[in-house]
Amino acid sequence: GMLAAMVLGADGVQMGSRFVASTESSAHDNFKKTVLETGEGETQLTLKELAPVRLIKNKFFNDVQELYLKGPTKEDLENLLGKRRAKRGMFEGDLVEGELEIGQIAGLIHDIKPVEVIIKDIISEFEVAKTELNSIGF
Repeated sequence: GMLAAMVLGADGVQMGSRFVASTESSAHDNFKKTVLETGEGETQLTLKELAPVRLIKNKFFNDVQELYLKGPTKEDLENLLGKRRAKRGMFEGDLVEGELEIGQIAGLIHDIKPVEVIIKDIISEFEVAKTELNSIGF
């Protein structure tokens, strides 16, 4: 994925989601495990009126979707979001009422590793993909 972005002209990629599932991450273990269990297509972009976030589908996400059916104002969304909702989900481990923000890539994250190993894996996979791409003359 990183090589594809570079080939298309990107100077870098954002990889926060991968580092959530690291041993050094301050995310709650419940959240880390949920990220590992999240399949492809199990996140959705929402709350665009406030600050667009991609959420893992849970009760809070469903509450947001129900509110959207009523044509909410920005204030209605802010009231539902409330204070500390992201902290409750990602750092305190409330998988029901917490906001579970994660990138679309979550479906490809299958393990919790030390950051050092994640970075080595990323570099190695990038180099392999680059070599394969070069071998077909791209």
